[in-house]
Amino acid sequence: MSPQLTVTVNGERRELPAGTTLAAVVAELTRANGGVAAAVNEAVVPRGSWDATPLREADRVEILTAVQGG
Repeated sequence: MSPQLTVTVNGERRELPAGTTLAAVVAELTRANGGVAAAVNEAVVPRGSWDATPLREADRVEILTAVQGG
């Protein structure tokens, strides 16, 4: 059994495999190609760094998708 970590994603606790990256979590939650922003522990992470950003125990992740309309 692989090690697990617990993080909070958009206010919901999740169990993820150790070594999960921010990119993997974003891909799981949205299929949008653009208009997506992500932050870990209240710090915005540039899109180019998502693959290189491993999540750690107790991290707080927020993923936001822009929506058009009004």
